[in-house]
Amino acid sequence: MERTLGAYARIWRAGLSADPRTLEQIDSRLSKWVYGKPINDQSMGAPAKRPSLIQAWIKDMESTLMASSIKGVVDTLGAIFEAAVDDQVVGRNPVKAQSVKPPTPARKKVVPWTLEQIEAMAAALGELYGPMVFLGAGCGHRQGELFGVAVEDVDFLGRMVHVNRQVRLIGGRLVFSPPKRGKTRTVPLPESLGLRLSAHIAQHPPVTVTLPWVEKGKPGSNLVTVELLFPGPNGSALHRNTFNHTWRVGLERAGIVPPPAKGERRKSHREHGCHVLRHRRGSVPGSTFARSLNTSVMPTLASRSGRTHLMPKAADRARKAMGAFFSQEQTGLSALVVPSGRSI
Repeated sequence: MERTLGAYARIWRAGLSADPRTLEQIDSRLSKWVYGKPINDQSMGAPAKRPSLIQAWIKDMESTLMASSIKGVVDTLGAIFEAAVDDQVVGRNPVKAQSVKPPTPARKKVVPWTLEQIEAMAAALGELYGPMVFLGAGCGHRQGELFGVAVEDVDFLGRMVHVNRQVRLIGGRLVFSPPKRGKTRTVPLPESLGLRLSAHIAQHPPVTVTLPWVEKGKPGSNLVTVELLFPGPNGSALHRNTFNHTWRVGLERAGIVPPPAKGERRKSHREHGCHVLRHRRGSVPGSTFARSLNTSVMPTLASRSGRTHLMPKAADRARKAMGAFFSQEQTGLSALVVPSGRSI
């Protein structure tokens, strides 16, 4: 008896070795759009011979999912059939057939936040987490990287910030792990942002947090201890599940998005998620400035032991560019304020 698509998908999934969050995403796609659908019980050969069955399956998703989400599900099915071709279970991958055409995701124009929006969001998050907004906009940290910033990462004298780790939630456990794609980096620190961070450290001393370092996609036995600038309310690290709610409420308080109507669920407003802060940094004039975001390795970046950083002249240009943006703000900060006896 020929193997069904659902049965082969389970075998394929069992052999995957990937990032835990990626596996969770794949599991969600399979459970919602393969295992629970008629396509689950079809033989592997049926869609391979009749790609129209795949197109009908895609059409079924269009009433529920956005085009970008449909693309993710289709890509997963395509990977399954690609493996089946290699295993000689089927002769071709029907997802690649010319007649199979998933909807094209709309390309949304990225609109970076203005300085007024950054200031309003910082005020809405309060003195404990408000500086995170300026740090994300000024140095391009991702959300998990903001959670993982330690006092040792901020080089006030050298006017640099080292992005060495992020905080993640894997299998319900908090862990430290390298930044995305395993790339640590060093980015320029604008003067006004350095002043703001030093004041924050003086007013809210960093909290010592110990978490396991992720190993092979899972919490490992190696424990790492750092002093976090922005710890969670329970003395541990922040994580996305709780902070995302805080962020969404902050968006409403800042007037960036409207509050939900009575009886209506709060929307996610993904275009105004924490990632929008990186767009602000990347939009500042000066190509070398955007390159310091480390979305890819560019010629002006030097690399040692997997760390990327801007060359000195490029770093100065980047620092001045972001400094000019923040200079529109009247912070009232005039000098570094460092807690007595603390080495930074």
